[in-house]
Amino acid sequence: MTAALGYAAPAAKTPLGPFRFERRAPGPHDVRIEIAYCGVCHSDLHQVRDEWGHGLFPMVPGHEIVGRVVEVGAHVQGFKVGDLAGVGCMVDACRTCPACTEGLEQYCENGFTGTYNALERDGKTPTYGGYSNHIVVDESFTLHISPKLDLAATAPLLCAGITTYSPLRHWKVGPGQKVGVVGLGGLGHMAVKFAHAFGAHVVLFTTSPGKAEDARRLGAREVVVSKDKAQMKAHVKSFDFILDTVSAPHDINAYLALLKRDGEMALVGVPDTPPTLQFQHLIFSRRKLGGSLIGGIRETQEMLDFCAEHGIVSDIELIPIAKINEAYERMLKSDVKYRFVIDNATLGA
Repeated sequence: MTAALGYAAPAAKTPLGPFRFERRAPGPHDVRIEIAYCGVCHSDLHQVRDEWGHGLFPMVPGHEIVGRVVEVGAHVQGFKVGDLAGVGCMVDACRTCPACTEGLEQYCENGFTGTYNALERDGKTPTYGGYSNHIVVDESFTLHISPKLDLAATAPLLCAGITTYSPLRHWKVGPGQKVGVVGLGGLGHMAVKFAHAFGAHVVLFTTSPGKAEDARRLGAREVVVSKDKAQMKAHVKSFDFILDTVSAPHDINAYLALLKRDGEMALVGVPDTPPTLQFQHLIFSRRKLGGSLIGGIRETQEMLDFCAEHGIVSDIELIPIAKINEAYERMLKSDVKYRFVIDNATLGA
């Protein structure tokens, strides 16, 4: 066992503070990563406040992890000491079910092991996340990070990036398509960047007119203020695909009406209250409504390689770990452009 230092929520709805714990020593197939930066996901806030239930406390959040390999197990083949590496939302899965064998570990039929607030495959050892100074992970769930990328701004790619990249790839977004992105937050700003990079005509939907300039800078060709009925009506039956990134309650029917016949819409946000679906929007134009969850390890690596090739990273605000509770309050007010990232070097400060 190796001593570790992190920030944890000792119980639900309590502020995070310094927490000392132990990591396992690297096994034959493990790597130990000294964490340089960790992104702050909105799901971290939900988890530490136990808003989704089943919280394991004390809880060390963080699943957008980047750093450098400092130790490798005897049988590790894909990493060496000194390599840049990342860890996303999963640290293990059953590896034998159909989803896992197809490289879709996020849909593991026996449940994947979350990077934090979960139990290891032994069913008793809690996992602790990236708000800490180091982490030990099986190399099969560790990602290669290109030195071409800004390391701090790469961290959110491990969740916000892959959460938007995966559905855009799955539904084959590309040139000649008109693609909508609903919301310009941590997820939405990455969706705009990716859809633009894939060659689509990107339209950003927002309730905030003040975000129009940013949306165009990120790659949107048009911006629609969704509260303006005339602006929405002008786009009826014109979209090939819409990616809805919003986690707040909102009317998805207004967006379904904008899809062409056979158009498709995917959800990646999870509102606290489920939306009411008006079936006629699907039936009368043979539209499809689906959802998507992060991405498998293979696809996440593909996404990181794509980002390195095209110079894509997240827009971030770097913070010291001591400001994490303040950052959570600011996230609730959407007061960040567009992702907080923790400088883990401040853990010992």
